[in-house]
Amino acid sequence: MIHLRHTTMTGAVTVLLAACTTSSNHVDKNVPPAPVECAQIATKFIATGTRITATESVPAGLTVAGMAQPYPMPAHCKVTGKMNERTGVDGKPYAIGFDMRLPVNWSGRFLFQANGGADGVVQPAFGNVVSGGAATNALMQGFAVLSSDAGHTAESGPAVGLVGGNLFGMDPQARLDYGYQANGALAPMAKKLITTHYGQAPKTSYMMGCSNGGRHAMVAASRYADQFDGVIAGNPGFNLPKAAVQHAWDIQAFSAVNPDIKAAFPPADMKLLADKVLDTCDALDGVADAMVNNLAACQKVFDIKALQCAGDKTAQCLSQPQVTALQKVFAGPSNSKGEPLYSDWPWDAGVGASQIGFGSWRAWKLQGPIAGLPIIGALGAGSVAYTFSTPPKPVAGNPPALIKYLLDYNFDTDAATIFAASGIFKESSVQFMTPPNATDLSAFKTHGGKMIVYHGTSDPVFSFNDTRNWYEALDKNHAGNAASFARLFPVPGMNHCQGGPATEQFDMLSTLVNWVEKGRAPEQVIATARTGINPDVPADWISKGLPRSRPLCPYPKQARYRGVGDINEAANFSCQ
Repeated sequence: MIHLRHTTMTGAVTVLLAACTTSSNHVDKNVPPAPVECAQIATKFIATGTRITATESVPAGLTVAGMAQPYPMPAHCKVTGKMNERTGVDGKPYAIGFDMRLPVNWSGRFLFQANGGADGVVQPAFGNVVSGGAATNALMQGFAVLSSDAGHTAESGPAVGLVGGNLFGMDPQARLDYGYQANGALAPMAKKLITTHYGQAPKTSYMMGCSNGGRHAMVAASRYADQFDGVIAGNPGFNLPKAAVQHAWDIQAFSAVNPDIKAAFPPADMKLLADKVLDTCDALDGVADAMVNNLAACQKVFDIKALQCAGDKTAQCLSQPQVTALQKVFAGPSNSKGEPLYSDWPWDAGVGASQIGFGSWRAWKLQGPIAGLPIIGALGAGSVAYTFSTPPKPVAGNPPALIKYLLDYNFDTDAATIFAASGIFKESSVQFMTPPNATDLSAFKTHGGKMIVYHGTSDPVFSFNDTRNWYEALDKNHAGNAASFARLFPVPGMNHCQGGPATEQFDMLSTLVNWVEKGRAPEQVIATARTGINPDVPADWISKGLPRSRPLCPYPKQARYRGVGDINEAANFSCQ
């Protein structure tokens, strides 16, 4: 026995010594190489058309403004760079600028942070994960995060005024990059950068964004199905050029009531409308709680004409011109033949949201933070003229010129230009902005991809009805089984990505990760109201010291009261 034990020990030592002496020729494929130091990435990373402009080792403790609290960021490597640098046909320099954050404690996940608006700015790549105000972000959760400007830099200054963010529309390649090609170039580059730094590729890849960022996510699922395992599209502007036509439609409708657009519907009149919606529709979901969950039933019974004054305008009714304008706006734009140019809109309680920040109904439609103009006029007009019209139709960047441009917009001739391609502009805005085959995502499904779409039912920018119609068509094209890989979550009362009388704080990224990586399809997502922060949340949406919570339900299910318990607690509601 002693002899055998000695022989075994000797053999073991011999094996270990042999392993040590041959280590230079053996690589354990299960153990990744040590990460490349942050400062060395610029020399170690090589990709055609990509230039690293700076690297920085950021210590733990950086605080970020704009979060619900100034939470400290983890230690990470910050990499900035440019792709495909060139001179445009307009003689201006262009490049796809990016910012990437590589955390020291990496989870193996990659998140492409798709940004909103007209892009044009490289936002910090933190990856906010909670709608309505973040208490955490993807970087804090260990994701490697990428952000970009989508291929152009917004211009500013008195010479360009309010259209500086749209001037890239004069360059055809910049249009294509904004629409989809920048994302197609960035995703594989980012994965290569991750592999260079960590010595291994990401295990799972995601894209997330709201508004135009939501559009980016839907385009990615359609055009780059093999690049992402999961995408989150919030309030998606997937029909953005068509939705932009609505800007002119609204301005013309409201100006017919009062040339001073904000005076066409003072806040008290919009609250009157919201209160009427609640009076008619609140209890249709089983409980009167100042929220409209049964949105479909509401559209069948609500009649705006019930608010029309029998005589002179009073505080308790709307004038006939006001009612006519609202009917026109909510019906959506059409041409002289009566053909719809975009979508109709649902009546919902969020239309009374009074704040004039960038999310609210009033700010977008009637009175915003820029020169007192609605955002659809102050910023939307430039997008319509420069980015979505082919060829571009330049307009001065001062408020009077922008409003006049929208007032003069022709819904036969001008609206047709969103479908046009001419000269150096080989793709129409509808082609380069919208996801091709949006209602047939077979490639994404086959890849194993999962998609979560959420949309505020009181969104003033992109109609929830348009997103609902898209999802119904997707479901039909996938034999009634779209929910196996894509789910739509309406957010009652929420405005554009945030705001409104709504439970508009929720974490979709963790929900998506659980679906992609653990196979847990989301049957509900718990959302809470931001009482004391969101001015449009009623004061009584709080009990036991906690803000109201609700389950967000996958369409077509809706949150229904169980019949007992505190109406401010999500546990007392179920998705039915």
